Amino acid sequence: MSSELSQEQIQNALQGISIPPQPQILVDLQMEQLDPNCNINNIAKLISQDVGLSGAILKIVNSPFYNLSNTITSILQAVNLLGVNSVINLVNAHSIKGALSDDDIISLGRFWDNAMEIAQTSTVIAKQIGFSHIDEAYTLGLFHNAGVPLLMSRVDNYSEVIQQSYACGYRRITETENELIKTNHAVVGYYIGKSWNLPRYLCEAIHEHHNVLKILQDDEADNIKKTLISILKIAEHCCGSARVLGQQNLDHEWNRIEEAVLLYCGLSEYEFGSLQQQIQELGLGNTEYYS
Repeated sequence: MSSELSQEQIQNALQGISIPPQPQILVDLQMEQLDPNCNINNIAKLISQDVGLSGAILKIVNSPFYNLSNTITSILQAVNLLGVNSVINLVNAHSIKGALSDDDIISLGRFWDNAMEIAQTSTVIAKQIGFSHIDEAYTLGLFHNAGVPLLMSRVDNYSEVIQQSYACGYRRITETENELIKTNHAVVGYYIGKSWNLPRYLCEAIHEHHNVLKILQDDEADNIKKTLISILKIAEHCCGSARVLGQQNLDHEWNRIEEAVLLYCGLSEYEFGSLQQQIQELGLGNTEYYS
């Protein structure tokens, strides 16, 4: 099912909230386009490494234009549904819209790298604990901090705000953000997810990913959402989000939630240690947080 998109539909998809794409991913995609043997699976793999491009693709494929019965969360499936020409046109339009200054590229570099690593690590964890929604785990890992670059572009001192938020050992990261800037990256990320037509439970997971203990203790909360958030928190810790985004040597959030998260996932301390080692052997994760 591949119906080529018009220029108007592409522009509509790029309206509203947008995360700028990684410059290197755009270069790699352009090189793939020039290849006479251009492969749609290679294109999908490249797009799945970028938060902004993945969001734009999912927004289109889940729009009324396609009228699908089920919401798509797999980037590979979405790219195959759109077809090579539509995807290339969308990427080219997005690259023009998302032109970045050198300062922007530097400030967002850590965000891009961390999001990709957490997404990959989330799939490893999901497989290890027998969770069948692998695509959703990857998607949440990629998109959970989508509010960060948007706030960086709109709040002058947001880098300092996020560092203060991660430095606080006695309250949630989003509580500190709320106090300092009257909003937080989880709320902003929720609305980004909605604008990209992500499934409701994934938007909610983005919104609630720093409110883990309350979610896990809620008997009425969706079990898939609980597992997705638990996988995400393990991945964030293994990938050193507190160090990468918060510039902190200690992962205060993980220290508060570790017992509850591992218990929910059915992981003993020994099994968690083995999982960390497996992640490290795959070239993922931040060994400085491994105990």
